[in-house]
Amino acid sequence: MTPQDAVWWKSAVVYQIYPRSFADSNGDGFGDLGGVIDRLGYLEVLGVDVIWLSPIYPSPQADNGYDISDYCDIDPVFGTLAEFDMLLAKIHECGMKLVMDLVVNHTSDEHPWFVESRSSRNSPKRDWYIWRDSRDAAEPNNWGSFFSGSAWTWDPTTGQYYLHLFDRKQPDLNWDNPHVRKAMQDIMVWWLDRGVDGFRMDVVNFISKTRGLPDAPGIPGHRFVIAVDEFVDGPHVHEYLAEMSREVFANRDGEFITVGEMPGVTPDHARLYTDPVRGELDMVFQFEHVSVDQSPTNKFEYLGLDLVVLKAALHRWQAALAETGWNSLYWQNHDQPRVVSRFGDDDPAHWAASAKALATILHGMRGTPFVYQGEELGMTNYPFRGAQDHQDLEAVNYYASVLDLGGDATAALAGLATMSRDNARTPMQWTPGCNAGFTTGDPWMPVNPNHTWLNVESQFAATDSVFAHYRTLIRLRHNLAILERGDFTPLMGQDPQIWAYTRRTPGKAILVIANCGRKARTVDVDAEWIGAGLLLGNLPDTPITPTSTTLQLAGWDARIYATGSADRSECAALDHAF
Repeated sequence: MTPQDAVWWKSAVVYQIYPRSFADSNGDGFGDLGGVIDRLGYLEVLGVDVIWLSPIYPSPQADNGYDISDYCDIDPVFGTLAEFDMLLAKIHECGMKLVMDLVVNHTSDEHPWFVESRSSRNSPKRDWYIWRDSRDAAEPNNWGSFFSGSAWTWDPTTGQYYLHLFDRKQPDLNWDNPHVRKAMQDIMVWWLDRGVDGFRMDVVNFISKTRGLPDAPGIPGHRFVIAVDEFVDGPHVHEYLAEMSREVFANRDGEFITVGEMPGVTPDHARLYTDPVRGELDMVFQFEHVSVDQSPTNKFEYLGLDLVVLKAALHRWQAALAETGWNSLYWQNHDQPRVVSRFGDDDPAHWAASAKALATILHGMRGTPFVYQGEELGMTNYPFRGAQDHQDLEAVNYYASVLDLGGDATAALAGLATMSRDNARTPMQWTPGCNAGFTTGDPWMPVNPNHTWLNVESQFAATDSVFAHYRTLIRLRHNLAILERGDFTPLMGQDPQIWAYTRRTPGKAILVIANCGRKARTVDVDAEWIGAGLLLGNLPDTPITPTSTTLQLAGWDARIYATGSADRSECAALDHAF
């Protein structure tokens, strides 16, 4: 990893590709590496610095590749190692970097390690996974799986249960075993030697479980409990990540990036994880802001958006990592619904303005922005009609469990339509034509019907498109040091419709302000913004310079104003923005 006073990724923008839904080059209905190669020019024009690939390793695909059976090869669905090497070379030729998605907490049950582990209690790899005897003829504890039901599965061959915090086909590795840690380090070195530029590590703060695996506090009516306190930010996780960093990256030339996905992480732990002095990770994905509209005990129970709560969550993390550490900035990824449908307004009359407003809010904050494929177009949730439309393992299992327990099937389907991960996994919308230009075959998931008007082809050359707005925001990140280094001060925190904050360095300041609703608003600002220059607006006819302390904001109106030398003269390269 690079010393924090000279890191390149603080002004970079990362683009996540979910390969099976991005672009299909051979007509089999699944996206592949050839499709990514074919579309690199698109990403060059967008201007991103890093491509993050969701898992492309051999896998039974129980969880769409997050159940890995071989860490050092490519699944034939996506291509070959030779195609991967070609993709990596072309990405580097384009001046971009490539980050691999590494699932470190668990493997597939078809991985040779687990096949050997379950073969006998005396297997040399028995302790590579977490095995326990039954307790009173039942599971070893009350831990629940994130994918419904128990986190334990009985193995009749050896007469013990194995732990899987996710699907039964995703057994948890035992990171307390030094051989497991060494094997994972060797895998990382293998990919780095091949030329990759870093790793995004899946649920990496789950790798250290509480000693003894005790029961989690019960929830009335729930037999199994997601035992967050027993495996999130566990007792040895910092030790194991520091060891990984030393063994994999120390004394290695190059510019690398490490990102840890960390559900349930606290700000205090996040500071430790990303403190450069400690040498663990470069940044974290936290989940607080993408949980504000969900029930604490059921992510598919939609509570509705309270903008004040959403602002407070993101502002809390801005403050928490202001002096030490670094954060990621994201609205969505392969596990989250489309942000325009979730926090914005996907009515066609407001869709584009709200997509641009949300992008403006996020990209103005301190941290490294992540763009998920299609987000730069304003892609929306899929119009699900029923249970048969859902393919994601989490969604299918949840609906089945609701039916088994005699729950409200209508409410469950409504929650899935809003929150299901399937929303993020419909094919990328390239053209208005057949299958949105994603494939010449039958797509593995249906294409959103709105691709006829919401697609790359209709936005690519337009100067007022959502795509153009993202291009400008990315250029701002590259050109304005204040977006990297400036302090962050929230404004109007209790306003239920206005999102506003300032970023400042000595002699420079910017104001980011957005109306997050359809209703026009009048907003009072400080006198320092009279005469400020408009860096970016998302609506036509936005005033270039405020002439009073009162701003008239139309519905979903978002603006960035600058004073001092952080004005438009610094951003001459942002040709279509001004």
